[in-house]
Amino acid sequence: MSASGEAAERPRLAVGARVEVRSAFEWSGGFAVAALDGDGYRLRRRSDGTVLPVTFAADDVRRDRRTSMWWV
Repeated sequence: MSASGEAAERPRLAVGARVEVRSAFEWSGGFAVAALDGDGYRLRRRSDGTVLPVTFAADDVRRDRRTSMWWV
């Protein structure tokens, strides 16, 4: 299956979903989907609510995988 076929099968993330963003070498958390923009996402920083000024490709955004709570 091609990479584009795999991306097409991936479910879209809903507005408000907590997500991580791929940087050069790792995934960074602390973001939420602010809007769907074509084949990508506009993201909001959860810490201060700022919507970032760029669109992120769907391949660079994934649902937040953090399941543990540091205070437990």
